Amino acid sequence: MKKTIFISLSLVGASLFAQEHFAGLNTSSRVGILTAGMNPAELVNISNKFEVNVLGMSLNVANNKIGFSDLTSDKNIEDLIFVGSDPVNMRFDAEVYGPGISIKHKSWAFGLVTKANGRLDIVDVDTKLGDAISNSGLNTLLSTTTINNDFNQRINGTTWGEVDFLLAKTLFDTPKHKINGGITLKLLFPGSYANIGADQFSGTIVQVGGQGYLTNTLANVNFSYSGSLANSFSNFDDYSKSIFGSLNGLGADIGINYQWKDENAANDAINKDKANKNKYKLNAGVALRNLGGMTFKDRNNQSTNYVLEIQGAESLNLNQFENVDSLQEVETILINSGYLTKTTGTKDFKVSLPTTLSLYADVKIIPILYVSGYLQQRLNDDNKNDQITVQNVFTLTPRVNLGLFEAYIPFSNSDISGFNTGFGFRVGGFYLGSGSIVTALINDSKQADIYTGFRWAFL
Repeated sequence: MKKTIFISLSLVGASLFAQEHFAGLNTSSRVGILTAGMNPAELVNISNKFEVNVLGMSLNVANNKIGFSDLTSDKNIEDLIFVGSDPVNMRFDAEVYGPGISIKHKSWAFGLVTKANGRLDIVDVDTKLGDAISNSGLNTLLSTTTINNDFNQRINGTTWGEVDFLLAKTLFDTPKHKINGGITLKLLFPGSYANIGADQFSGTIVQVGGQGYLTNTLANVNFSYSGSLANSFSNFDDYSKSIFGSLNGLGADIGINYQWKDENAANDAINKDKANKNKYKLNAGVALRNLGGMTFKDRNNQSTNYVLEIQGAESLNLNQFENVDSLQEVETILINSGYLTKTTGTKDFKVSLPTTLSLYADVKIIPILYVSGYLQQRLNDDNKNDQITVQNVFTLTPRVNLGLFEAYIPFSNSDISGFNTGFGFRVGGFYLGSGSIVTALINDSKQADIYTGFRWAFL
């Protein structure tokens, strides 16, 4: 609603654009807690009896409007965001793995993982409406602009914590083939939430003396908020204030994993050390991730649906939203205008996790060279007001694995920011990488990302 919402995303994006957590690392044959986050069935493939996750962090942003060169130029970011007819889509996503442990015993594996999540998403915001609110319609050449959308425009922020319990078992095992199954039970601790949605929006924007007015308008509007994000979308300190709330939700991952074993590698003396034990010709899997949801409860909790209707000669001055950063302020202004009619409302509300289908396969080309393909497909509708968003991604990753050292180059395509490529490496339990640093350096990438962490495997 306010310029700083978009500016904050852009500034963060200067160093953090991306689309997939731990791109390239998550399909590594060096299996551990991070791999089990992609598919819990992988946990039984860990090379050691124990692994301790010390810390892992992945910070991602993707957008469909701003290129990397735009962020380092003198161009006005708000002018660039609202150019063209395609709706604005931006995703900011932070995921932090805290202390965790995995234990392998014969054909079983168990894990305990702690995670913190923070997201800020702009979904299908109409460029003409955004321009009228943020820039007083400076990008609009005509004095009158008509908008007629059949989708839901959203700005959404969410924080929550997780404590995950993982269980995996080898279901079938021969000298050549192995099949594993796994499940993750997630205890969810909703922290803070804010959502504003404008569905089926139709209206006319009229420019008069540098002021934007909305007339002949009809839309279904939702305001939902809980915790500190009700006060501000763009103050990123608010995202860290209440990540872990009270236990109030359940989630789950379910997966199957198949391995076509490499018998030659298993018998090779070079590969008998535990760091290189997990050798195969093909490793593939499928998983349903983030099933479930969580209920937000707080003293300032509210979820209300309205009908926004402006008829005849009536008009709403859009410039009064220019310096507004609070969702409650936006709601109050619209209520006081007399153009909002409440339809339904509730104190507590449930939000669905970003459910995805994950498919992947990792193929050995020669003893030290592997190539993997990874597909992430969302199963829910991002336009729903009670839905946390996620992107569709396909990643192809060639990788050199020398056991202690591993390096890889992920090539990814996202439905938000398009094609990107990056670089990453692992030395023992330490890893550092990016899914888009190469693209950002050589062309006008619309994303960037960084991830790093350390885990310790033994016995």
